[in-house]
Amino acid sequence: MKPVFRGCATAIITPFDAQGAIDYAAFERLFEHQLANNIDALVVAGTTGEASTLKDKEHIDIIRFAVKLSNGRMPIIAGTGSNETVHAVHLSQEAEQAGADALLLVTPYYNKTSQQGLIVHYKTVAEAVGLPMILYNVPGRTGMTITPDTLQQLCEVPNIVGLKDATGDLGYTVKVRSLCGDKLALYSGNDDVAIPLMSVGGLGLISVISNILPGRTRDMVWAHLNGDVAHAGREQVALKGLIDALFIETNPIPVKYAAEALGLCAGHLRLPLVEAQPATQQKLRTLMAGLGML
Repeated sequence: MKPVFRGCATAIITPFDAQGAIDYAAFERLFEHQLANNIDALVVAGTTGEASTLKDKEHIDIIRFAVKLSNGRMPIIAGTGSNETVHAVHLSQEAEQAGADALLLVTPYYNKTSQQGLIVHYKTVAEAVGLPMILYNVPGRTGMTITPDTLQQLCEVPNIVGLKDATGDLGYTVKVRSLCGDKLALYSGNDDVAIPLMSVGGLGLISVISNILPGRTRDMVWAHLNGDVAHAGREQVALKGLIDALFIETNPIPVKYAAEALGLCAGHLRLPLVEAQPATQQKLRTLMAGLGML
C-alpha cells in the first residue's frame, strides 16, 4: 500500500460544550480552518482528541462526522487503539464502516505486553480490517515501546504501512529506518523534532501545534519535502518556544486553551484533565502574540 499521506496531519482536538458533550458545530469550524490551510490529513479521536474519555458511540460518531465533512477532500485517519485487542478490533472495524481512510493504533497501554504480544496484537487488528494502519509509538504515554526489530516484522504485514514516532529519540528513528526502509512510512509524532526526523527519510508530521498554526506548520514540513532544508530548519527553531509551551501541561490542556484564545472553540476538557494554569495561559498568550497570532 502507498503511504496514507505526505506532509502535515493535524491530531485534531475534540471540542466539548459546557455540559461536556461533543460540540459538533465547533468541530466543523475547526475542520474548515484546517482545510482552508491545506492540511494534508486529519487524525480524529487520537490522544489530542481525548479519545480515552470518549464513549464508543461518541468515538465512532465523531469519526463518521469528520468523514462526512471531508467528503474526500482530505484523508481522515481514525484513532482506534486500545489496551484490549478485541476492543481495538471493534473500534477499527467500526471506523472502517464509518468511512475512515486509515487507522492510527497506539500501543496497548498499562498492560505493557511483550514484543511478541505487540506482534500478535497488531496482526490481529490488521487481519480484521482492510484499511491501512499507522502504528503509534509513544512510550511517555503508554509505558512501553515498539522495538525496531518488532517493527521489522510488522512492516511485512501488507496493511501496516506507517509509524507515528513519538519517542523523541532520533537514534531509534534511524534504526527503524535502517531495518524497515520504505516499507514503513515514518511520521514525527513530536512537533519539536519534525524536521530532524524528516532528514532521515520521514514523510511528515502528525502535529499538535497545527491545531492553532496549521498553515505555518504545513509550510515548514513542505519546505523540507520540497528541498528547502534551510528554511524548514529555521522554522523548526522559530516555533520551538510555542511547541514547548504546548506541552508544559498534559496535552491537550495547553492547545485547547490556545484554541479558545484564538476563538476557534471553547477550551472545555473532560476530567481528569482540567484547564491550564494561569502561568501556562500567560506564557501561551505571550508566545502567540510574539508570533503574530493574537
